[in-house]
Amino acid sequence: MNLKPSLFDKRGDDKGRILFDEKRASHKLAVELVSLMPDGLTRRPVVFVCIGTDRSTGDSLGPLVGTLLEEKTVSPFYVYGTLEDPIHAVNLEAKLKEIREKHFNPIIIGIDACLGRLKSVGIIQVGEGPVKPGAGVNKDLPPVGELHITGIVNVSGFMEFFVLQNTRLNLVLKMAKTIANGIYEASLTYHPKNSWSNLKVNWDREQTT
Repeated sequence: MNLKPSLFDKRGDDKGRILFDEKRASHKLAVELVSLMPDGLTRRPVVFVCIGTDRSTGDSLGPLVGTLLEEKTVSPFYVYGTLEDPIHAVNLEAKLKEIREKHFNPIIIGIDACLGRLKSVGIIQVGEGPVKPGAGVNKDLPPVGELHITGIVNVSGFMEFFVLQNTRLNLVLKMAKTIANGIYEASLTYHPKNSWSNLKVNWDREQTT
């Protein structure tokens, strides 16, 4: 859970901010996500790290997204963090180490819930830079990702842990579905234009003509 609302409530800048139930919300998320990912010469694996725990309703956004993505085919993406196998404060560093051992130089996209202004509840933010789990509750946890997807699930400013425990699951689940559907749509369209394999195919064709 990222409790730093200032990172996601910048006035006058709506780029990458999507209301979970607005028209074509998942499509807009997919477009925004793909636009931020490298489309040139790269074979870096894309890894989504879904942070949170099912022990707190408000903090279950990440693992809900991970579980929903498990039910879909999102190749060429990799997904870590589900309701069954969550990534949270206790195991975050170990999980990040495991991911970096499995995937060479991955593009990591952190997914997490956050708290913000009342008018921003229900907003999904897609942008550059990491999520910072525990930043608002004085937990020294590593930042996660080159890119982030965060969902503002409730209001910040007072008794955050109580607020998280009393966040409506209905809202969190709907936001998770929008995010998961957006990532699925992105998986159908994200193909780096000039991968090494494409270059090899083009080179072979040139040599036979």
